[in-house]
Amino acid sequence: MRPSSLSSRLILSSLLVSVVLLAATGLLLASLFTAALERNFDQRLRSVLDGLLANIEVTAQGAPHLSSAIVDPRFGLPLSGWYWQVVPVDKAQGTSDLASASLLEQRIAVPEELAGKPGVQAFYVKDTLGVTLRAIEQVFSLPGGTRQYSVLVAGNYDALSGEIRTFNRALTASLVVLALGLALASFVQVRFGLRPLRAMQANLLAIRQGEASELKGAYPAEITPVAEELNLLIQSNAEIVERARTQVGNLAHALKTPLSVLTNEAASQPTPLAAKVLEQAGLMRDQVNLYLDRARRAARASGMGAVTEVKPVLEALARTLERINRDKAVAVAVDCPEGLRFRGERQDLEEMVGNLLDNACKWATARVTITARPEAPAAGRGQLSIAVDDDGPGLAPGERESALKRGERLDETKPGSGLGLSIVRETAAMYNGTLHLADSPLGGLRAVLRLPISI
Repeated sequence: MRPSSLSSRLILSSLLVSVVLLAATGLLLASLFTAALERNFDQRLRSVLDGLLANIEVTAQGAPHLSSAIVDPRFGLPLSGWYWQVVPVDKAQGTSDLASASLLEQRIAVPEELAGKPGVQAFYVKDTLGVTLRAIEQVFSLPGGTRQYSVLVAGNYDALSGEIRTFNRALTASLVVLALGLALASFVQVRFGLRPLRAMQANLLAIRQGEASELKGAYPAEITPVAEELNLLIQSNAEIVERARTQVGNLAHALKTPLSVLTNEAASQPTPLAAKVLEQAGLMRDQVNLYLDRARRAARASGMGAVTEVKPVLEALARTLERINRDKAVAVAVDCPEGLRFRGERQDLEEMVGNLLDNACKWATARVTITARPEAPAAGRGQLSIAVDDDGPGLAPGERESALKRGERLDETKPGSGLGLSIVRETAAMYNGTLHLADSPLGGLRAVLRLPISI
């Protein structure tokens, strides 16, 4: 897929939206899971706190003690990460406190900003081993005593963090798999959804190569109007070409008789005026034929669907030019692969190559070669090149551009009007082709014609 293609845009935009939504979903689920675990953890700590309050009594000396032991064995293991303590708030001298065996001699300090506040306070601290604890604390006045005591229960939060990390890893892996599945689904959906466009492209290519005359097949409702408009455009183009050909024929017929009358009348009058009329009528006939030919070529070049096999045309022209130049004994060799096709009218190809061959045979000593090859695409379009070489005297680099100009003749001793190369150049330009002159490997002139290829 190319970055600028419609498929790439659809797939990338779909992936971007999917990634953003999956990332937001992952963060939301992770935060909800963490909050749920913390609430559950706090409820467990609160259960222990309620159990302590239910079992704490005050002796006659004012010291707190447990009427029954806490069942959870983790509070009995030294530095297990699970602790409870009952500490007097005033911390007067001689006052006693109570703590789980797991705390040993240490006590957990309540942050100053939370100390003495009413209600249950939740916070994080670390024990002497660096274990992160989640603690809840509340101030109570114990039954039978007048002092206020801070009752605190703490649990190992690192174990809870491990569960959160395990869940987050599983959640991330699940979301990655889901993202890959969505990416695959997006790719399949876009490829399937754009299949009618690829079918339309194939049909248009068939029309351009002369294998079809209109778009056929059933298309989705969204692009059916486009297909219908393209068919109307193709039909309109064909009608324009036909009208142009008809007008050219009508104009040729309309001018042919008046010019013939002028020519015949002038030829029968041996006067200077008649000679001048005969001369100008001949020029008019040449100009009319020239522009009518140009109009016909333009009409054919603007048409769609014409395709011509190159090799049969080249071989037929080679045989014809060999017979015409039988007296000079010029050999014309053709080198063209099978299946090479010109995207245009056969008559135009014959006219272009015929002019080049005629010019080459006029100047050749004994050999003329025609080489046709497909070329790498230029500006996104395929081309074919037809090179005509001769072993004549050739042209200097400074004379080549002059030879391509209309009516230019570099040697008046050779027959011709000086229009052949110009006509070839103009006809090639109508097909977005080019004509280039260079030195030939045979020692003479090489004329290279580049035209659109039909694949």
